[in-house]
Amino acid sequence: MQDFSGQPETLSKTLAAKGYRKPTPVQVAVTQPELAGLDLLVSAQTGSGKTVGFALALAHDLLDRDGRFERPATPLALIIAPTRELAMQVQREFDWLFAEAGIVTASAVGGMDARTERRAIERGAHVIVATPGRLRDHVSRGVIDLSDLKAVVLDEADEMLDMGFSEDLEFILDHTPESRRTLLFSATVPRAIAKLAQTYQKADARRIEVGDKGAQHSDIAYVALTVAPSDIEKAIINLLRYHDPQTAIIFANTRSMVARLTAKFSNRGFSVVALSGELSQSERTHALQALRDGRARVCIATDVAARGIDLPGLELVIHADLPTNSESLLHRSGRTGRAGRKGTSVLIVPVRQKPKAQRLLKFANLEAEWGTPPSAEAVLARDEERLMSDPAWDRALSPEEQTFADRLLQAHSAEKVAAAYLRLYRDRNSAPEILGDTPEPGMRTTREPSAFGPSTWFSLSVGRKQRAEPRWLLPMLCRNAGLSKDAIGAIRVQYQETFIEILTDAVSAMKTELGPELEIEQGARLTELPGPPEFDASPKGPPATPKVPQDVPRQDEEKHRPSAGTRKAVEVKRAATDPTERRRGKPDARQDRADKYTAKKPKHGKPNPGQAKDRDAMEKGQSGTGAAMGPQTRKDAADPSKPIGPGRERGKGRKDGDKPKRFKARVTKGPEARPTRKPTQKS
Repeated sequence: MQDFSGQPETLSKTLAAKGYRKPTPVQVAVTQPELAGLDLLVSAQTGSGKTVGFALALAHDLLDRDGRFERPATPLALIIAPTRELAMQVQREFDWLFAEAGIVTASAVGGMDARTERRAIERGAHVIVATPGRLRDHVSRGVIDLSDLKAVVLDEADEMLDMGFSEDLEFILDHTPESRRTLLFSATVPRAIAKLAQTYQKADARRIEVGDKGAQHSDIAYVALTVAPSDIEKAIINLLRYHDPQTAIIFANTRSMVARLTAKFSNRGFSVVALSGELSQSERTHALQALRDGRARVCIATDVAARGIDLPGLELVIHADLPTNSESLLHRSGRTGRAGRKGTSVLIVPVRQKPKAQRLLKFANLEAEWGTPPSAEAVLARDEERLMSDPAWDRALSPEEQTFADRLLQAHSAEKVAAAYLRLYRDRNSAPEILGDTPEPGMRTTREPSAFGPSTWFSLSVGRKQRAEPRWLLPMLCRNAGLSKDAIGAIRVQYQETFIEILTDAVSAMKTELGPELEIEQGARLTELPGPPEFDASPKGPPATPKVPQDVPRQDEEKHRPSAGTRKAVEVKRAATDPTERRRGKPDARQDRADKYTAKKPKHGKPNPGQAKDRDAMEKGQSGTGAAMGPQTRKDAADPSKPIGPGRERGKGRKDGDKPKRFKARVTKGPEARPTRKPTQKS
């Protein structure tokens, strides 16, 4: 098929109105007549027109003879994508492609209002575009009826498995009819994708590989630039200034890196938006809309956040952090060079990571042109070339423009007018950065000690309390403030702040880099000092708790230290009262006697006064009958706190109406009788 004439008329008209004249190779491959109704496993690079391809492949399964949809009811097709942005993009593609056919689509995307999605699904939809997690939630709650489903499409299937959606996909596919048609689209086909296809596709499924593996992304030029670690952000600035792309995307590995680059480039005058997982769905939608409208020209994103998005006019992809594997490199670079357009993918390679970059390119079967970032002189020269080739020079002057040009030439010479125009042109853009020399791997540069020139002292709002150390403060200053190591002098870490000495010649550039707040990162700020700091005036921190040696007595202990005789008496008394001390020494006769003649337990809980007296005396460490007897108590009495004494003394505190407490004897007959053990019969 060399055109779209074989498609239903409602689709061919729409494609012609959109400017589609010739299908891409993947669109030709999936719309072959012999593949109609079969399950497909398609391996094709990103940006090859896969979305329109599987939409055309499903057209004959979803449309009637007139090329139109019937009244919406239960869904006929499911399109599952790994990210919210890609799902919304697929929904937009289906909306315009099947607009003449009367399509009604619904979405089930994480981060959106689930109640709104439920109402839209209950009203009826022909196609549902979803992410795995939210779709599983709707299926498990019974919101979506999959009984009439005819087709399921897994777009970017390899990425969904990498993101941990394997169980969700299996749950969803298990709840679909076995007669469905299953289409898997993936940039790569690892073992997990092949196993998924083997499990959920029919036996007659076909595998299609589009494109030459030996020439990945032929429309993308790969460039690898070696830089010093401290010049990574400066190199990116020069790249943006040198290429001046309509839209560019910068990839970072972490959210913190995305936040830092966004703040830095926005401060330098670039129109920047960020895409990361910490943003809400509305913020992400507004960021993408700003890129499509032209209000923003640079997008800084993580891999997952930018997965599958299609930005018009994207000409430049910059890898601020090297990707983790070759598949990620291909997916990142696939954001540009789409639909026959040309693009450039630039890898920023620190010197020590050059072997890793070479391995990534080798495993991805890519050839890159190695070099260094454009210098400041190259950027300015490119500005002049761009200025001289501007089409505005060939336009005819209007009467108003001619009048103003005459006034300028009367007031100033032609040289002054041209120089002023060049300055105005350059002032609209950020100034290029001066890059340092890129050291060879393994080489160390030695610097001769010299006197530090005129300097200015600053106070940094972190100190020992925040675990500040010069070994990470120095690279942080170089990275965020645009300073070189030679421009930083002494670093004195105090308890709540750190004093830093900076060359006076570099202060103005540092202030321009950081902005008026002089904020570095994560709330750390610099404050300029009027002169050298007073180190003794800075807070020293909480005083350390003095440790008192155990073997050195204090003065008050010396005053009340007992004599030798007193200590001996105390030790004897402790040995008599403490059971452990008695066990260490020779056991006394009373203990032996108590072990030898063990008293019998009284029956029916009746206390034995004599035994109670002996036990109490043993606990108090009193032996013999001649020891001084203190007030004793009965442990097994109703009120043990009352002392033991004659009956007359015990009854003095009792009131007239009180009755003495007595132990209740066992009841052997009647309803309250308790069983008793019968005595054994002696033979």
